[in-house]
Amino acid sequence: MLDKLKDWARSIKRDAHALYLAARDPRVPWYAKALALCVAGYALSPIDLIPDFIPVLGYLDDVILVPLGIWAVVKLIPTSILAEHRAAASLAVQRPVSRMAALAIALIWVASIALTAWLGYRYFSDRI
Repeated sequence: MLDKLKDWARSIKRDAHALYLAARDPRVPWYAKALALCVAGYALSPIDLIPDFIPVLGYLDDVILVPLGIWAVVKLIPTSILAEHRAAASLAVQRPVSRMAALAIALIWVASIALTAWLGYRYFSDRI
């Protein structure tokens, strides 16, 4: 059961990327592009309609809204074009991940947080 859920989540992620690619394709009608951008933006955005920290409801919107949006856009995009973009999205997932780049970004975030904390400490310690 857990494997089926993981596969379903991967297919949702792949389809969200495929919709983003389809939204940039000139062969796709404008109304499908608009809806595809909205759905892909919502699926890939860290900002949700219902925040994820709210128990059950936080993930419920992701589990219901994103698949419904993807289903609606899939119905609007010609099948051959969608298949082409799904294949491209699948290839994008298979690209190697740069662990050094991830480490560099993480170090930048840590340094930024440390600098902010230090500046905040200096600012507020002078006020007390």
